[in-house]
Amino acid sequence: MAIRRKPSKASPIGIFDSGVGGLTVVNAIQRKLPNENLVYLGDTARTPYGNKAGETVIRFTRECVTHLMRYRIKALVVACNTASAYTLPRLRRNFKIPILGVIQPGSRAAVAQSKYGCIGVIGTRATINSHAYQKTIAKMKKACQVLAYPCPLFVPLVEEGWLEGSIPIGVIKKYLAPFLEKNIRSLILGCTHYPVLKPVLTQVCGSRVKIIDSAEEVAKELENTLWKKDLATPSEKRGTQKYLVTDVPEQFKRVGAIILGRKLNHVHRVTLED
Repeated sequence: MAIRRKPSKASPIGIFDSGVGGLTVVNAIQRKLPNENLVYLGDTARTPYGNKAGETVIRFTRECVTHLMRYRIKALVVACNTASAYTLPRLRRNFKIPILGVIQPGSRAAVAQSKYGCIGVIGTRATINSHAYQKTIAKMKKACQVLAYPCPLFVPLVEEGWLEGSIPIGVIKKYLAPFLEKNIRSLILGCTHYPVLKPVLTQVCGSRVKIIDSAEEVAKELENTLWKKDLATPSEKRGTQKYLVTDVPEQFKRVGAIILGRKLNHVHRVTLED
């Protein structure tokens, strides 16, 4: 049964991720829409989603989005690539607010950049195995060749704060070797953790490869959606942020500080009910 509500311009934007990586999307939205209020929910008790079955991802996502609806959100961003791959059609049928994922905006930007070249996609095993990016890009431009591989060690690099030096450079070179051999023109960061590694990725890829940050692309699409739906806040004050997690907040605060570059003091643990 669909959940119906009339959104308000003053209502917050909900952002959902399986854990802490979606804070890169928060960062991008704050830069693009500084006056909007945000409510972020990270399912830290059950992260990562990248190694779980599609049916499990669908159930977990539905539970988290149902909880976010309690905050009377006017729009939802599914910042998790894995959840975006498996759940968007179902969510849009059941929740009557604008719902954005991260796969289509990133794919669109890559297609625009790589008119004739090969597009690279990196992400979790579940995201890559879902073929969500490959299918989305094929619908946009069949002539585009897509090369997609998982990079499972990138998330631990970010969460340990290893963002520069020989260790991340060595790991990134190893993972990106197949892409660089194919002379890709763009590389989609298909995991919300990966934008934190963008400086090193750019260093390894060189100037010929355009790094596509899905967080930045979804922030652009969100801005357009709010204006089209007449949902943009009229407030001129800087927006507020509320952070919710499903497990103890300490790890979220530690990694969140790495991603956002600032301390997260107001993080609340919540209990989900289906």
